[in-house]
Amino acid sequence: MITKIKQLLNSLIPPDTSKLDDTLAIVSLLCEVCIADEKTEASEKAAVVHTLKKLIGIDDEKASELLTMGMEEVRKGRSLFDFTSQLRDLDNAMRIKLVKAMWAVAYADGYLDPMEEALIRKVAALIYVNHSDFIRAKLAVMPC
Repeated sequence: MITKIKQLLNSLIPPDTSKLDDTLAIVSLLCEVCIADEKTEASEKAAVVHTLKKLIGIDDEKASELLTMGMEEVRKGRSLFDFTSQLRDLDNAMRIKLVKAMWAVAYADGYLDPMEEALIRKVAALIYVNHSDFIRAKLAVMPC
């Protein structure tokens, strides 16, 4: 009986084919920072491209392509959990680098919007970055 109910439910719910790979999840989170203040500045997009080149070691063309893909994933209306759930298995150093990269994108336009900070804070919590590392990452990229 229980088996038949599970089969019925599985037939009604399509399998999850929307899993993101780690790279696309990282790019999407950086894109979330770009649009958090409801303005997408060219300087923020340039910061995403620059950060991707450093963070995952790719060239300009691939970074720009990933930026486009990340923006599309964000436009699809995915939740932060969709992105962060992919990244919990990253090692602690990489999770901290991601938070630092998010801060760099947030500061790229010369202004830290409260929505950007709230987003980064939420992501840091979801990927298990402790508060002291969260603050260190912010201070490392904060303009003087």
